[in-house]
Amino acid sequence: MDADMETLTRLIDRGVEFAVAYGFQILGALVVLVVGLIVSNWLAGRVLRLCERRAMDITFSRFVANVVRIVLIVFTVIITLGNFGITIAPFIALAGAGAFGATLALQGLLSNYAAGLSIIVTRPFVVGNTIAVKGVSGVVEEVKLAAT
Repeated sequence: MDADMETLTRLIDRGVEFAVAYGFQILGALVVLVVGLIVSNWLAGRVLRLCERRAMDITFSRFVANVVRIVLIVFTVIITLGNFGITIAPFIALAGAGAFGATLALQGLLSNYAAGLSIIVTRPFVVGNTIAVKGVSGVVEEVKLAAT
């Protein structure tokens, strides 16, 4: 019984030491993460409204807003990992190597995404246009990177 009580006391002491040593660091990282996610969603909405006010194409507006959101979320995650004390340099190197391997493996799929990006940027047709391809016609409802 005495040994169990001593073990429990040691565990509680270590838990308190951990909370005192890293509590504010963890709390700060979580605050940065939550604030970053809120700001990324808010800023993406503002960019979308700005593009709509300037009468830009809706597809291009959504694309730009989503790019802004994703970039801010990635930066927020990187900053949060740094606040947790995790070294991010190996993750960035791993991401670069993984991206290189993925681009080689997914060349065909990536060419479709590049074609979608080309359609979004050059706008040969927009939402609401009627187009015909090989005898099949239809109305463009939405233009995305992967599919139109």
